[in-house]
Amino acid sequence: MKQSLNLRMGHQLSMTPQLQQAIKLLQMSTLDLQQEIQQALESNIMLELEDDEFGSFSLDAPLHDKKSDNIDLMQGSEGSQTDIPDELPIDTSWDDIYEPEHEYDSMPDYEFGTIQEVASFDGDFESQRTTTLSLQAHLLAQLDLVSFSERDYAIAIAIIDSINTEGYLTASIDDIFYSLREQMPDLELDEVHAVLHRIQYFDPAGVAAVDLSDCLRLQLQQLPEDTPCKADALILVTRHLDLLATHEQSKLVRKLAVTEEELDAIVALIRTLDPKPGEQIQSTFSEYVVPDVYVRKINDRWHVDLNPEIAPKLRVNEMYAGLIKKSDSGKDNTIMKEHLQEAKWFIKSLHSRNDTLLRVARCIVEKQMAFFEHGSIAMKSMVLRDVAEELELHESTISRVTTQKYMHTPNGIVEFKYFFSSHVSTDGGGECSSTAIRALIKELIGNENVTKPLSDSKIAEFLKAKGINVARRTVAKYREAMFISSSSQRKRLL
Repeated sequence: MKQSLNLRMGHQLSMTPQLQQAIKLLQMSTLDLQQEIQQALESNIMLELEDDEFGSFSLDAPLHDKKSDNIDLMQGSEGSQTDIPDELPIDTSWDDIYEPEHEYDSMPDYEFGTIQEVASFDGDFESQRTTTLSLQAHLLAQLDLVSFSERDYAIAIAIIDSINTEGYLTASIDDIFYSLREQMPDLELDEVHAVLHRIQYFDPAGVAAVDLSDCLRLQLQQLPEDTPCKADALILVTRHLDLLATHEQSKLVRKLAVTEEELDAIVALIRTLDPKPGEQIQSTFSEYVVPDVYVRKINDRWHVDLNPEIAPKLRVNEMYAGLIKKSDSGKDNTIMKEHLQEAKWFIKSLHSRNDTLLRVARCIVEKQMAFFEHGSIAMKSMVLRDVAEELELHESTISRVTTQKYMHTPNGIVEFKYFFSSHVSTDGGGECSSTAIRALIKELIGNENVTKPLSDSKIAEFLKAKGINVARRTVAKYREAMFISSSSQRKRLL
């Protein structure tokens, strides 16, 4: 075979380091972006937080004002005219100049009764993530206040370790007994029951219960003796709880030998009890949503603005940028040039992210104006393609922008994805958003007669009367998605 040289022309899409960084920042949530910015500030000497008196690199300025030549500051200083290209060669690896992305999913281990501080830029991060005392720690603290023998203390520890987050025992008394027999061969089952009985009077009331009936019984027993209907309520929860669950009013009246009015008072007392007492104490890890944009109505017009707190304003350090010499090829000068180029990319990527985020948010508000005026019931059907075609962007870009991004609206804080939903045809030939249908179903169920709740078929008939063609199984699917029980379970006779 004869060897030869051929010249061909073609198009090829290459993922440059700049494009990789822009895509990575675009799909980050607000919290991840703040961590990424903090990491960049710590690793790049050219980046610094912008003081209020300087505004040359404000993130709030329009995108078209962010020219790369604006970054070369101190025009009159020696070495300020740097010859650094805006793009690296295609075969340059991003990892050569920028550290790989770190994983932020793993969180530090929390010890019982401690509060782990989370670092942030301005110190407000600690107020966004809070922890409280765990249920086990709460019970152990009470255990130290009780005069237990060393033997009973070991039994109590085994019982507390078997209590789940809701306050119930996950192991039977027999299982706890046999597990302790390996350490205490002379242990008696009555000893375990005695220690359990004392723990069941710890705070919160109803803790260490075997089942729901036992939990309600423990709470009722700790009420004052003069509590109205206490005796009948104890009989109901210990013997006839299954009848209460199925709303068998006539059978309960007969079993308890009470009138309907007295039964209503008994059930009202039981409803004041907590079926999951452990959740009152159980440690929680709360993450408060930080909105990316704010939507306000000013002078009868809807305005969309970026949240200025989602990211600090960055700029290039003027002093270090002025130290770079154009003709110097030393190792230190080369590293500083790389840091300067990296800083320029990072700032431009942040501007691009904010500009794209704002454009998408404004497009959503424009298309979903009825939602902001009338709520979820007026939501229009919309898909990613609608916004992509409007802004002349790719659907994948819209998907990245709308993932884990939140909008502060007069109707609450909602995720961008909330505005995108499928549709159902109407009798008039139009379309109705599935979000609006869910809101209608929720409204119908909220206004129903609890003694005669609406069935899925009845709800479907109501929707068809409004011109929305929805099958019964579709109503059932939407109802279950909103965690709403069936009509038989929603029925209330008491």
